[in-house]
Amino acid sequence: MPRLSVWFIRAALIYLAAGFTLGALLLANKGIPLNPGLWRTLPAHIEFLLMGWTVQLALGVAFWILPRLGQPAPRGNERPIYASFILINLGIWLVAAQVVVFLPWLTVLGRTCETAGVVAFVAGSWGRVKPFGV
Repeated sequence: MPRLSVWFIRAALIYLAAGFTLGALLLANKGIPLNPGLWRTLPAHIEFLLMGWTVQLALGVAFWILPRLGQPAPRGNERPIYASFILINLGIWLVAAQVVVFLPWLTVLGRTCETAGVVAFVAGSWGRVKPFGV
C-alpha cells in the first residue's frame, strides 16, 4: 500500500475515533445533562465523521486502487495528492476550530481548503482513470 494511502486511512481512523468520542459525549449529555455548552461541538462531530472519516477513507482507498501508470512513477505525480491530504486536514481543523473560537469565516476558509483538497486529488488522479482493458 502506498505511503499516502496509509496516511489517508490512518487519519480517517483517528477522525473516526474523535467523531465517535464526541458523539458518545453528546449522547451521554442527552441522558445526563453534563454541560449545555457541549452541544456546540455537534458541527465538529459531524465534520470529523463526514470529511475526516468518510472522505479520507474513500480517497486513501482510491489512491491505492486506481490503475498504475508506467514503471518510473507508477502513481504519477504525487505532489497534488500530498497537497490534497494537507488541505483536507487543514480544512477539517479550521471548521472544527470555529466551534471553539466562534469566528464564522473559519468555516468558509475550512470549506475552501477542503474543496481545494478534493480538486487537487482529482487533478493528481485524473490520468490514472482508464477504461477497462486499456
